[in-house]
Amino acid sequence: MAKLLSCVLGPRLYKIYRERDSERAPSSVPGTPTSVTNPHSSSWDTYYQPRALEKHADSILALASVFWSISYYSSPFAFFYLYRKGYLSLSKVVPFSHYAGTLLLLLAGVACLRGIGRWTNPQYRQFITILEATHRNHSAENKRQLANYNFDFRSWPVDFHWEEPSSRKESRGGPSRRGVALLRPEPLHRGTADTFLNRVKKLPCQITSYLVAHTLGRRMLYPGSVYLLQKALMPVLLQGQARLVEECHGRRAKLLACDGNEIDTMFVDRRGTAEPQGQKLVICCEGNAGFYEVGCVSTPLEAGYSVLGWNHPGFAGSTGVPFPQNEANAMDVVVQFAIHRLGFQPEDIILYAWSIGGFTATWAAMSYPDISAVILDASFDDLVPLALKVMPDSWRGLVTRTVRQHLNLNNAEQLCRYQGPVLLIRRTRDEIITTTVPEDIMSNRGNDLLLKFLQHRYPRVMAEEGLRVVRQWLEASSQLEEASIYSRWEVEEDWCLSVLRSYQAEHGPEFPWSVGEDMSADGRRQLALFLAQKHLNNFEATHCTPLPAQNFQMPWHL
Repeated sequence: MAKLLSCVLGPRLYKIYRERDSERAPSSVPGTPTSVTNPHSSSWDTYYQPRALEKHADSILALASVFWSISYYSSPFAFFYLYRKGYLSLSKVVPFSHYAGTLLLLLAGVACLRGIGRWTNPQYRQFITILEATHRNHSAENKRQLANYNFDFRSWPVDFHWEEPSSRKESRGGPSRRGVALLRPEPLHRGTADTFLNRVKKLPCQITSYLVAHTLGRRMLYPGSVYLLQKALMPVLLQGQARLVEECHGRRAKLLACDGNEIDTMFVDRRGTAEPQGQKLVICCEGNAGFYEVGCVSTPLEAGYSVLGWNHPGFAGSTGVPFPQNEANAMDVVVQFAIHRLGFQPEDIILYAWSIGGFTATWAAMSYPDISAVILDASFDDLVPLALKVMPDSWRGLVTRTVRQHLNLNNAEQLCRYQGPVLLIRRTRDEIITTTVPEDIMSNRGNDLLLKFLQHRYPRVMAEEGLRVVRQWLEASSQLEEASIYSRWEVEEDWCLSVLRSYQAEHGPEFPWSVGEDMSADGRRQLALFLAQKHLNNFEATHCTPLPAQNFQMPWHL
């Protein structure tokens, strides 16, 4: 009877992974059926085959879940319509509650029928036995057996806790349950006394900003967190996850962040291969509709690196919602997992981000300064200009205030706090992070990210002459034009290197540098072009085109 209840309340099972061209060893978990432990299959993974009763009950519950999601998103409009029609009176609401209660009882009955269907299936009984054993005992053998199944990630046991590192428990400077530290935006009106009257005056605007951010804003910024989109992408995500496990021997893990969110991760270990880059770990930060199952992890994987992918809060198996604080909390536990559980030193970790993933990558670079390098692909400097681009001009004040208070993705500000090597990849036909049209390459916010970065590190070089010549170089629409500008100013790379190395030897590596202070205008132009060319690579593609492995290069450093 207990097993039947476990089948009723258990998670949905999607796939069962098998060893290729070999039989699985008999399970060591007591009570596991032996009739299904040795399936004859040449395929490494198979879809779980539910019985008819479970299959039909699952379809009904999935349909109910979709209808509930649609009702949730349309509830404000439905509430307004019902109010106008007078359907929210007590005489109308009571019968409706009876209908709703009856429907819930019917769905509960369907769930029980699904549980009976699972109970009659030896494959599901084997799975639920292993899952229960793993929850009772987190042994390596139980986890190894559980990894052979792909199921609803909410039931996956936690593999790593944010407080697990001993240094966190002893230190008072680490993250608290309120979250890790973020850079806070400066007040819009400096010098204004924050009196009680001023706070009352600001309250309506603050309430409006909060409502916009938590309803329309968050879903526009992170469409991957919308349940209906995830439901539509589920077959693709399952296929991508199977590829990572099957072909790359990936290991899935659940991490618990300091805010209580559970983060879904996938680790591919290449340290045992002959390729030297396998000793380096690339932590991948996906875009606003990207998942590690089908995202940018494929690029460093093809290049031979060890890779750790993770999903944003609210994406696929990760819980929560993707606000900046939750994003930083998730990134913190991912880095801690890489260091303290996977055994990589910060000097062997590379941060690779695509698009909006630049926020978490630059936060980690700022917070973990010993990290080896940062690669930002199709990223931007600040969210405000991009948000203003898609909203009505009359909303400018509301949009700016909402972004600064609730959705402040200040990539450039965070990147300038990092001292290590950085490479920016600019998509020359990017249609997402341009503020006008894709053909206007100067409206690409990747340009602003590069300029702010160089102006912080080399303020004397990026004075008026240097800034002007770098803008000319960024405006070039082809490699031929870039080379023409580079040769026009007769950039001597050996001279630039000698100047930078001599400054570093005399003053140390800490940025910002005052190099170029006593230099001629021509020398500053040469240095500015040299540094811009070393920190930015162009990729002739649109925003969502996968980056080829040959374009995944380590950043330049002295």
